Amino acid sequence: MDLNRIIKERVLVFDGATGTNLQTQNLTADDFGGEHFAGCNEYLILTKPSAVEKVHIDYLTAGADIIETDTFGSSSIVLAEYGIESLAYQISKEGAAIAKRMAQQFSTKEKPRFVAGSIGPTTKLPSLGHIAFDPMHDSYYEQMAGLLDGGADLFIIETCQDLLQIKAALAAAQDLFRDKRVRIPVITSVTIETMGTMLMGTEIGAALTALEPYDIISMIGMNCATGPKEMEENVRFLTQTSPLPIFVMPNAGLPENVGGVAHYHLTPEELERHMTHFVGDLGVSVIGGCCGTTAEHIARLADLATRITPKQRNYEWAPSAASIYSSVTMHVEPAPVIVGERCNTNGSKKFRDLLLNEEWDTAVSMAKEQVREGAHMLDLCVAYVGRDEVRDMREVISRMNTAVTVPLVIDSTEYPVIEEALKHYAGRSIVNSINLEDGEERMKHVLPLCKKYGAAVIALTIDEDGMAKTREKKFEIAERIIDLSVNKYGMREEDIIFDTLTFTLGSGDDEFRKAGIETIEAIRMIKQAHPKCGTILGVSNISFGLNPHSRHVLNSVFLHFAIEAGLDMAIVHAAKIMPLHKIDERGRELAKQIIYDERVFENMAIAA
Repeated sequence: MDLNRIIKERVLVFDGATGTNLQTQNLTADDFGGEHFAGCNEYLILTKPSAVEKVHIDYLTAGADIIETDTFGSSSIVLAEYGIESLAYQISKEGAAIAKRMAQQFSTKEKPRFVAGSIGPTTKLPSLGHIAFDPMHDSYYEQMAGLLDGGADLFIIETCQDLLQIKAALAAAQDLFRDKRVRIPVITSVTIETMGTMLMGTEIGAALTALEPYDIISMIGMNCATGPKEMEENVRFLTQTSPLPIFVMPNAGLPENVGGVAHYHLTPEELERHMTHFVGDLGVSVIGGCCGTTAEHIARLADLATRITPKQRNYEWAPSAASIYSSVTMHVEPAPVIVGERCNTNGSKKFRDLLLNEEWDTAVSMAKEQVREGAHMLDLCVAYVGRDEVRDMREVISRMNTAVTVPLVIDSTEYPVIEEALKHYAGRSIVNSINLEDGEERMKHVLPLCKKYGAAVIALTIDEDGMAKTREKKFEIAERIIDLSVNKYGMREEDIIFDTLTFTLGSGDDEFRKAGIETIEAIRMIKQAHPKCGTILGVSNISFGLNPHSRHVLNSVFLHFAIEAGLDMAIVHAAKIMPLHKIDERGRELAKQIIYDERVFENMAIAA
């Protein structure tokens, strides 16, 4: 099914609530296979398939284009609560097969019907440590394999409460598609609670940032938790910013507790009115109903779909990174995006000592302090000779995932460490780094990880000859990295951030007198040739070896000129960068002369 093509032609309509429809059938415990299984809707696929068939028939009769399988909780994680986890594949496969038979009976050339394999959030939140990434991935893989083998036309990963849940599901889908040598469309749908965020506190912008890089996703949207009225602000955000088509499946309003049972009061006519606005005014492409919606609700939407065309969306998307809570663009005005450098065992003795003493919470406090000082992102490196870097990364990043509000830059030379970090980080991170020092060796390991987990990457201008010194060589290496990253490994230019590197100007070595200007001009060349790519610098390298005050001045002036050339991001200690107006004129001039190699006499020192 070419879902993207069909979306461009017309509005697609999903079905409504499965549980609500099943409840109208007055099923008994015997229908569920006994009192122990009462309420396990997925088990009905085996114990009373006719009840499941009726749900599908009712929605197909109402005009739904896409029906969902009764497999929301068919993963082994959920079924384990009933002691039937061994049936996860069988239930998933048969659930898809039942839906497929019903869809085929109703399909016509003019109105084909499709089956969406429903994949729920399970009952575990990996970001809170309820379950590790790998077992969640494996459970999703088994569920998806059953759905695919049963005939699902697409997957819908829905009612998502934790971004790490979604990343585990997407990783499973990628692996399944690779193993089966097939690919079907994937919809990801998050649930925004009444307080305006996902259950973990994630804003809709952070969710979009974390999911947008996954090229297996065909659509992104929202379902459950609230009615359409409460969804409107976030739906509007998605339609204004998302490069992906938008999917919306609200409840029939907010539930009211009546006698211990949830009742939903939004009428079919009211749902139609809201969806008319979402489609006609905002540009939503796919609509449906979640909890409380019935065949009558879907019939109204199906009729609406014949009379309305989605508004053409003009979205504004900016490459970004995200924590579990919020998103940060990779370019800000005024530049730069500041990447805090102190949570790095190679550059901070304090952080290194905390690591050695395993004072994990204090290490997290050090990260929070950098955020208070103005850092937009944080560089994280836990490498130390003689220690288990994988374990240390897991200990630190699993805490920072929910404790630090800004995105992380994962800094490691070890591939298992990078993957461990990406498995424990719910947001969208940046991996530091790739280069060509050993040819493609590092790229062939790191870039597939970035693709699998949706990360961006920092690329250093280093090749087989070493660290490039001239602007021409730096640019040449950048061009080579772009070609390989995009054309061979499937990255996008906006996923690549170049560090043109610099040698210190504090060594007094004539060979490096032009290090500053060569670095600055390489930034200019890359940004002019590839404006989608980002640029970043470890600014303090320029002043290594000088006294502290001189370093602060030189770093600040160097950063100023790098920004003028197009620098987007800077790895710095934010508190140690001085605005130019706070540096005396003589100090600014001397720093400029050093950076641009305009010195007229030797042994010049920056004025204290």
